[in-house]
Amino acid sequence: MVAIRFGTSGWRAVLAEEFTFGNARRVVAAIARTLDAEGHAGGLVLVGYDTRFLAGRFAAEAARILQTAGFAAEMSSRPIPTPVLAFEIRRRGAAGGVNFTASHNPPQYLGIKFSTSDGAPSLPAVTSRIEAFLAEIPEMPPPAPEPVPEFDPVPPYLEDLGRKVRGSDVALGNPRFSLDFRFGTSAGFLDAYLRGCGAQIESLNARADPLFGGESPQCGERELVALGRAVVANKSRLGLSCDGDADRFGICDETGGYIQPNDILALLANDFLGRKGLRGGIARSVATTHALDAIAARYGVPLYETPVGFKYIGEKLIAGEILLGGEESAGLTVEGHVPEKDGILADLLVAEMAGATGKTLGELSRQLAAEIGPFISRRVDLPLSPEARQALAGRRASPPESLAGIRVASVNLLDGMKLIFADGSWILVRESGTEPVARVYVEARSAQDVSALAQAAQDLLKV
Repeated sequence: MVAIRFGTSGWRAVLAEEFTFGNARRVVAAIARTLDAEGHAGGLVLVGYDTRFLAGRFAAEAARILQTAGFAAEMSSRPIPTPVLAFEIRRRGAAGGVNFTASHNPPQYLGIKFSTSDGAPSLPAVTSRIEAFLAEIPEMPPPAPEPVPEFDPVPPYLEDLGRKVRGSDVALGNPRFSLDFRFGTSAGFLDAYLRGCGAQIESLNARADPLFGGESPQCGERELVALGRAVVANKSRLGLSCDGDADRFGICDETGGYIQPNDILALLANDFLGRKGLRGGIARSVATTHALDAIAARYGVPLYETPVGFKYIGEKLIAGEILLGGEESAGLTVEGHVPEKDGILADLLVAEMAGATGKTLGELSRQLAAEIGPFISRRVDLPLSPEARQALAGRRASPPESLAGIRVASVNLLDGMKLIFADGSWILVRESGTEPVARVYVEARSAQDVSALAQAAQDLLKV
């Protein structure tokens, strides 16, 4: 019996190896027992899926298992973004949601995300209970092939976007946008909203493809080179993208240049607190830019630091403590939205900001840097061998007093090991919760300092 463990964002594994119909049935049965134990017996559970191989079949079988367990299960009528499923859970008052997605992982992976009744990713206390029930379920037979009711997620979500994004500002200047859907679930959502605003659209990679066109479903700098070229060729205002399950954003400016997620988060936080005049706290993960700290201080609002994992930012949103929350891995949500990251909303908020201000992202970035100073960040992913894992644990138990000849002013062990220096620069080294790698995060005031600290941080993993 395979021992299944939930990571930072659900359970993910390679198809036909660990991720099989048998193991997926066990996970869904354990989720059903967890819902029963938490007082949701007989409630509505929504099931979604992305564009990966067999994801729709896995979702249908999951819905039948939930029906057999006494729940009123419904399945999405099409591949669905993770934030849209979260929105439907809240809108319908569902007991929870099961989503078959591996998010940004390579095409050979599939996964299961479980969201609770508030639409948030399940917290460790919930996933630990699921894992405990899993240990009691050595196997789960296939359910009877009964019909599964379906729900259409598109109209209510688009209607809600209209209340959170000012379409008239998006459309100012009769803009053109280039969109890269990464062969994923944002097609039919991001483009539909923009067309509804009257914007002109050019689409890339809009068809559903379980192999993601032989590429990665991510929407980072390496993946959006073609989008950048399309922006220039079509004289688009922006290039907008989401990853495979549309919970992450990717943005190119009018020059076709990729804008780092940390910079987008800072621009949006400043836009909310400045131009829009809104007030509320800002939440960021321990790995995310301290530009958000400077912006929060500038406007006199609280800054909350969380462990890595958007579920922790979601907790702050549910508690009513924040106006905006973000992670450096291109995750964002805002007050009044779902406690889950939403790449579609993030893209549209940037489009609104560009239209309303009449400025390019470069102009807005230079203006912000003049006000709060430069914040330059980088992330490096390194293979994590057993020896490197042991070395990292040793460093965490006894953090260095200096690095690269710079004295460490303070140490933060909230998630991994974060060394903060007197000038405000910092490094963080932590194990990934979704892949067998160590993530090294660095931020400083100059590119030269970032490079020096990044190299020094990698030395921490050496035995």
